[in-house]
Amino acid sequence: MAQYSTVLDDVFQALADPTRRAVLSRLGSGSATVGELAEPFDMTLPSFMKHIHLLERSGWIRTRKVGRVRACTLERTNLEAADHWLDEQRSIWESRTDRLEHFVTQSDLESHERE
Repeated sequence: MAQYSTVLDDVFQALADPTRRAVLSRLGSGSATVGELAEPFDMTLPSFMKHIHLLERSGWIRTRKVGRVRACTLERTNLEAADHWLDEQRSIWESRTDRLEHFVTQSDLESHERE
């Protein structure tokens, strides 16, 4: 469980920044070079590379160097881990709201029966 928690911590930490989310969104359309990914952002390349390194360390992307160009591709494993965790949370909360709905409708029925 602790290892799963560490993976989730890394996954959500990477998603906490809008620049990194934008990079991941762009990579959802296909591989891109670091230069292509950095182009829309108003920051220096060394600053942008910090985002790339964090995404790579957290397992969101894979990079490979081809000559002088570094290409990035999206890794879907972390997306599946986040999706699984969110599904678990959704199930818990749906169960709670179902119980609340049952409680409210039962209370409403009982009050109408007393009238």
